[in-house]
Amino acid sequence: MGSNQSVFGDKITDQDTHQLYTKFMKECPSGQLSLHEFKTLLGLRDLNSEADQYVNQVFNTFDLNKDGFIDFLEFIAAINLVLRGKIDQKLKWYFKLYDADGNGTIDKKELVSIFSAIQALNGNQELTPEEFSNMVFQKIDVNNDGELSLDEFINGVESDEQLLEMISKSFDLSNVLKVIQSGRRHSI
Repeated sequence: MGSNQSVFGDKITDQDTHQLYTKFMKECPSGQLSLHEFKTLLGLRDLNSEADQYVNQVFNTFDLNKDGFIDFLEFIAAINLVLRGKIDQKLKWYFKLYDADGNGTIDKKELVSIFSAIQALNGNQELTPEEFSNMVFQKIDVNNDGELSLDEFINGVESDEQLLEMISKSFDLSNVLKVIQSGRRHSI
């Protein structure tokens, strides 16, 4: 069966999956994690409105079947994507996260909003949200229409190491994974 090596190294083992399932069911006996439970589990309560909006968007992106809950399969799929997903899979997921209105494009307002929320959660960043958004659009909005299509986003980010690193860091889930690994529940 699975090796005992992982604890989320570069792949999730059968033992990790069993431990995650046990922790998930302990925290969420119904098997359906609500937005409120998600925020409580990860210690993400009492956030400012921008950070709260970002967490809501993350939750909605994890909620693949859009039923208002994250079940264990959605939960494990999200963790697996973050840990083992290929870069183009991750970029598609980031695109979906950044496309707040779900219209299939990212505009500057959406990017500023999501980056502001990320900063509110992660603390200080080198660039303001406006500077970050302007830089992204300057680098990868190839047709200069003020919107990023999925193709523009993926091709642009993949071809720019600095931008790829910044976007990857902006959605660093290591703190979330540490909370999940330790099994501790945060309450405020």
